Amino acid sequence: METFDDIIKGDKPVLVDFFATWCGPCKALAPTIEAIGHEVQGKARVLKIDIDKNEALATQYRIQSVPTLMIFSQGESVWRSSGVLDKATITQELEKYF
Repeated sequence: METFDDIIKGDKPVLVDFFATWCGPCKALAPTIEAIGHEVQGKARVLKIDIDKNEALATQYRIQSVPTLMIFSQGESVWRSSGVLDKATITQELEKYF
């Protein structure tokens, strides 16, 4: 089974959505993240990480508010933003690493 580290160190950029099930803005952002996942299939990967089920990862990446989006390229964190963003902004950031 692939680990988080395996995925972010892969050859494709990875968009990670750190979210919580109780978070209203996270629920609002979910369809956007899903749509981006479909659009970038084959060029990038999209992960959703529930901070309540993955506390160690949330601590490791100092997730203080949700939603927090991060882009990893070859294991390095190259972009990070907290709060709800529009699809175009997120896609534009991710495309820099294709």
